[in-house]
Amino acid sequence: MPMALPTMFAGVSDAMAEVERKFDQELRSDVAGVNTLVRHVARFRGKMLRPALLLLAGRACGELTEAHTTLGTVVEMVHMATLVHDDVLDAAELRRRGATINHLRGNEAAVLLGDYLISHSYHLCSELNDPWASRMIAATTNAVCEGELLQLENRGNLDLSEAVYLQIIERKTASLIATSAMLGARYAGASEAQQRAMHEFGRSIGIAFQVQDDVLDLVGDVSQVGKSLGSDVEQGKMTLPLIHFLRTAPAEHRNLLRSLLKGDEPDRVEKVRNLITPSGSIGFARQAAQGYVDQAIDCLNVIPESADRDALASAARFVTERAM
Repeated sequence: MPMALPTMFAGVSDAMAEVERKFDQELRSDVAGVNTLVRHVARFRGKMLRPALLLLAGRACGELTEAHTTLGTVVEMVHMATLVHDDVLDAAELRRRGATINHLRGNEAAVLLGDYLISHSYHLCSELNDPWASRMIAATTNAVCEGELLQLENRGNLDLSEAVYLQIIERKTASLIATSAMLGARYAGASEAQQRAMHEFGRSIGIAFQVQDDVLDLVGDVSQVGKSLGSDVEQGKMTLPLIHFLRTAPAEHRNLLRSLLKGDEPDRVEKVRNLITPSGSIGFARQAAQGYVDQAIDCLNVIPESADRDALASAARFVTERAM
C-alpha cells in the first residue's frame, strides 16, 4: 500500500499550514459572494502537491525561508485557477467529491473566479521584491495556457501523435510542478546544477501525473478518484492509452474506437472503456508513467541524502501508486 501524502509531507507540515493560512488571508474579500466562492474552491486544495514539493525541495537543498511559504501559496493559487478553468472547458460537475464552481454558479462565475485567483497570485508574488520569481511564475502560467490551447486545437484529432500529446501535458501540467520544485531549490540557495535537477524532477513527476490521470479518466473509480471521469472521451481529447490503441490494436478494433470517438452515443464512454481495458494500452500508459517516475527519482542524486530527499522520492512513487 502506498504511503499517504500527509506522511510524506510531515517534515514540512508547519510550513504547509502557513501556506494554507496565507492562501485564505490573501483571498479574503469585503464582497461576501466572493468569499463564498473562495471557501468553496478551497476544498479543491486536496493534496497540495505543488507547494509540498516546493517546500520539500527547499528543505532538501537548504533552509526554508518566508519566501518559500509565499511561493508555495502562489503556485497553489495558480494551480487552483487552472482547475477552475479546466472544469469550465470540460463541463465537469464533480471535483474532490464536491460540485464544481461552474456547475454551482455557471461558467461566468467560474472564469472570473479563476482570474481572481491568478491576479492574487501575482499580487502575492510581488511581495518578494524579486522580479525573477514573478517572471518565472508568469512564464509558467503562459506555458500552462499554451498547453491548454494546443489541446483545444487538437480536440477531435484522432491522429494526434504521442509527441504532440507529450508536448501538451508537459506545458499544461508538468510546467507548474517543475517550476515549484525548482523555486524551492533556488530560494534555499541550491547550486545551479541542483536547481536544474529539481526542475527536471518536477517535470518528470508532472508528465507521469498527467499520464496517470488520463488512465484514471478511462478506468478509474469515481468514488476513489473524486472527480468527474470520462471527460477526455466526451471532450474529444486524445490521451496516451487511446493513441497507443489506435497505433497497435487490430484494424477492426481501431475502426470501432474511431467510430465511438466520433459518435455521440450516451454510453460511448463505457463502450470505449470496455474496448480499451482488455488491451495492452492501459499497461503501456502505466509503464510510460512509471518510466517518468524513475527519471524523477534519478534526478535526486545531486541532492544530499536526507529524510526530505526520501520524501521527494516517495512523492514521486505515489504518482503511479494512486488507487486505480
